[in-house]
Amino acid sequence: METRKLGNQGLEVSALGLGCMGLNSSYGHALEKKEAIALIRAAVEKGITFFDTAQVYGPFTNEELVGEALAPFRNKVVIATKFGYNYVNGAFSGLNSQPSSIRKTVEASLKRLHVDVIDLLYQHRVDPTVPIEEVAGTVKELIQEGKVKFFGLSEASAATIRRAHAVQPVSALQSEYSLWWREPETKTLSTLEALGIGFVPYSPLGKGFLTGKIDETTSFEPSDFRTTVPRFSSENRAANKQLVDLLEVIATSKQATPAQIALAWLLAQKPWIVPIPGTKQLHRLEENCSAVAVELTKTDLAEIETALSRITIQGRRNTEASQRMIDE
Repeated sequence: METRKLGNQGLEVSALGLGCMGLNSSYGHALEKKEAIALIRAAVEKGITFFDTAQVYGPFTNEELVGEALAPFRNKVVIATKFGYNYVNGAFSGLNSQPSSIRKTVEASLKRLHVDVIDLLYQHRVDPTVPIEEVAGTVKELIQEGKVKFFGLSEASAATIRRAHAVQPVSALQSEYSLWWREPETKTLSTLEALGIGFVPYSPLGKGFLTGKIDETTSFEPSDFRTTVPRFSSENRAANKQLVDLLEVIATSKQATPAQIALAWLLAQKPWIVPIPGTKQLHRLEENCSAVAVELTKTDLAEIETALSRITIQGRRNTEASQRMIDE
């Protein structure tokens, strides 16, 4: 698989990464450990070198899973994890990016991942109670100490990115971006390009909706967080099907799948964009990896843009509680 550079500090990864959250967190039932490890290792065999996890996934167990699965390939892969949430007796209790908490979280992540250094460390969500300069300064110290290689932010505003970057160069921003959530195009992409920062879209397949396998009749497990997301109400799923219909038409003409078109569209936006789709199924992993070979011409992209201009996506992408933690 081809590679792409994230930022100007030397971070290079496969053009497509693997979001590992859903293997045992948030998307209904968890895979058996052996199955999850096998899927992660299959991703390595297919050329993926970029793996995304976080302390909050599980919580904590996703890092352990990723660490165990990638131990045999440690020198060949890049592992990204995150800090910024606070837990008391295992229960979520708000944001926390105090320097002491960052250090404590990093030490715990190093142990769970079975590594000596974290390749890419993101602030998971911007903590309004801690100046971003303090956060960036703490990560800078961790880089100097050899515990972290590269610094990232997640769902941060352009202003916050600039302030952080002035203290410690930011290699990547991770935020939601896809054919059904395009706000980064007006809010942050120009800042990233100006500063030489890479972009890592999470939920590049619209939390599964853009695969074409979800419609208004789909039932989700009670533990699946999509049951709480307004965009996934049955009414909004029915209304948003017109976007999937568009993808299916384009996919047919390219001998591809809707998911592959959605990923190829992202890859075609900028050479420093690296989507991280997740999956629990090997055949979906193979499908996603093949998206790298799908070529969308300038004409294709223009036609998609024209068609998208006629579609209005219905429903908020987040719950109110989740949206309150987005830096705008």
